[in-house]
Amino acid sequence: MEPAKEIWKRALGKLQIQVSKANYTTWLSNSQGLSCQENTFVVSVPNVFVAEWLSKRLYPLVRKTLADTMGKDIDVQFVVHNSEQLSASPLANQTDGGTSSKATQYRFNPKYTFDNLVVSDFNRLAYAAAVEVAENPGSSYNPLFIHSSTGQGKTHLLHAIGHLTISNGLPVAYITGEQFANEFVRAVRENQVDKFRSKFRSIQILLFDDIHFLIDKKQTLQCFFHTFNELYSNNHQIVITADCAPEDMQPLSNKLRSRLEGGLVVDIQPPSFETRLEILQAKTEKAMTHQLEGVLHIVAEKVCKNVRQLEGALVYLTAQAKLTGATLTPQIINKLLTCTTPQQDIKLLLQTVADYFNLTVEALISPKKDRKTTLARHIAIYLIREEHNCSLTEIGKELGGRNHATILHSYEKIAGELNIKPSLSNQIAEIKQRANSHKSHSKEH
Repeated sequence: MEPAKEIWKRALGKLQIQVSKANYTTWLSNSQGLSCQENTFVVSVPNVFVAEWLSKRLYPLVRKTLADTMGKDIDVQFVVHNSEQLSASPLANQTDGGTSSKATQYRFNPKYTFDNLVVSDFNRLAYAAAVEVAENPGSSYNPLFIHSSTGQGKTHLLHAIGHLTISNGLPVAYITGEQFANEFVRAVRENQVDKFRSKFRSIQILLFDDIHFLIDKKQTLQCFFHTFNELYSNNHQIVITADCAPEDMQPLSNKLRSRLEGGLVVDIQPPSFETRLEILQAKTEKAMTHQLEGVLHIVAEKVCKNVRQLEGALVYLTAQAKLTGATLTPQIINKLLTCTTPQQDIKLLLQTVADYFNLTVEALISPKKDRKTTLARHIAIYLIREEHNCSLTEIGKELGGRNHATILHSYEKIAGELNIKPSLSNQIAEIKQRANSHKSHSKEH
């Protein structure tokens, strides 16, 4: 079989002419074919942000291009590897289809450790519980269920648990809801469900990220339920994250909801101003320029929704200073960072989408299901998720109280069609342009 590295090089050649030069350079140029395990092609990328972006934005296009290159249907998985791991890894050039036992070892993000986490009132309980289950798996808080809106550090905690568990010599597995669903579907197609479930039996800790992804997938949830029971009955630790509490996941069966609530359920709230400032100072001290020190208060005041947005704002401002040579004065910071609240931005976005389709915001929120209204509603949901990092539960509240599964379906529909329907991509680009124009106009007045 042709090495995965060479297959990916050929796929990159095709992808390079299908995406913009900027997107190729930013998201694809530093990737590498790692292995081909049965019907899954594994691509290594330099960091978790690239992995998330490719999974969200380019997955359909990458999968189609790989399928064309290999002449068969193939799933794609993006994993994070650094250069040292790649050069030493036997997977990059192996021709055994990636069946080496080393292929199953998950490499956790080196930045996501307990030492690198800023702990304060907003996440103290979740942090303490995560340390406890990592040090004493199965003895207390089993399962541990951590929920919060997007970008508050849930995945960071899971990776930190993974690092500590590995250092203690215990087997651990990390999997996202999306990965679990994809692997289960493939196992069903290949009549290997028992084999799929068996690979979790030997681990000491299961780290399951974003279980809400399974909320409308009945068969997959049933498989997860059986996996959960097997691990729990053998006193193996289970840690689960989601963007809402189990009680808010109405499509879940009472049995599964009861299992999820049977241990410790803890939430992470948005950080306070003092905590946001502490996070910024920690990031500046480790990686950013001293130029930012005098204006960190402004950033902490303006970016208040979640930790990921806070870190993103810092990276954005540092890039502005580096690429343009601008001095980051308070005036420049105020100009670069939006001063509107997330709620105002969301309302503006809903109004912009409604105007674009000659509808009212009330129509978007209403139960109407005609073709135009449904498309507009799907696009609004997609843009709120992409532009503001809102959780599916939060978006549901903004769209008339719609449930989690409905919002997820709408988001996935647009995300899946975006790279194969140029007209849809153009519509979304125009709506974003209009929304940004309206926002700039409102700031001037």
